[in-house]
Amino acid sequence: MLLSIIRAIRAYRDYQRNLAELNQLSDRELADIGIDRSDIPRVASGAYTG
Repeated sequence: MLLSIIRAIRAYRDYQRNLAELNQLSDRELADIGIDRSDIPRVASGAYTG
């Protein structure tokens, strides 16, 4: 039980960190890596299959 809570907290922190880093990129930089700004939440969560 406690271990699953810790994993969930870590996953949420990772998501927030990824989201912040991707949001700092310009539209040009995002295009260079093949994603749109609207794709950022899916990329940050690891669910992007682009």
